Amino acid sequence: MNYWLIKSEPSVFSIDDLAKSKNQTTCWDGIRSYAARNFIRDGMKIGDKVLFYHSMTEIPAIAGICEVVKEAYPDLTAFDPKNEYYDPKSKKDNPAWFMVDVKFVKKFTNLVSLEQIKKNKKLENIKLLKIGRLSVMPVTKEEFDEVVKMSK
Repeated sequence: MNYWLIKSEPSVFSIDDLAKSKNQTTCWDGIRSYAARNFIRDGMKIGDKVLFYHSMTEIPAIAGICEVVKEAYPDLTAFDPKNEYYDPKSKKDNPAWFMVDVKFVKKFTNLVSLEQIKKNKKLENIKLLKIGRLSVMPVTKEEFDEVVKMSK
C-alpha cells in the first residue's frame, strides 16, 4: 500500500464535499502538474490511503482521510472545451492528464494544521514542506501514521 496527500481549496472542494458526494466518492480531476500527474498515473493504486489537505484557507490543514477506489484513467475535463481544465493538446487516444477516484474515509475531529506539521520533528521531511505547491504527493507510512496520531 502507498500513502498520499492531495490538496484542495475548501472553497472549491472540501472534505465535507467529499463526504456529501454520491457514494462519498469523487474523481480527482483537473490536475495540471506533470509531477502530480505522474504520481496519479504511475503510483496511485486501489486501497492506497490519502490525506486530504485544505490549502489556501485561513488555517491550512489536513482535514481527514480518503482512499483510492479507482486507479488512473484519462481526465475527461481535458477534452471539454467548456471546462476550465480543457487542454487541446490532450487527445482521447493519447491523454496527457489522468485522474483517480477517491472515497471519503474519515474527517478529523482535530485538523492537523500546517503550523503543527512544521513543528513536528517526525514530519520534517514530509513533501508538503519541501514541494508545497504540488497538489498530489506521496507520504511515507510513518508520516501518514504521525498525522493521524496528531488528529486525535
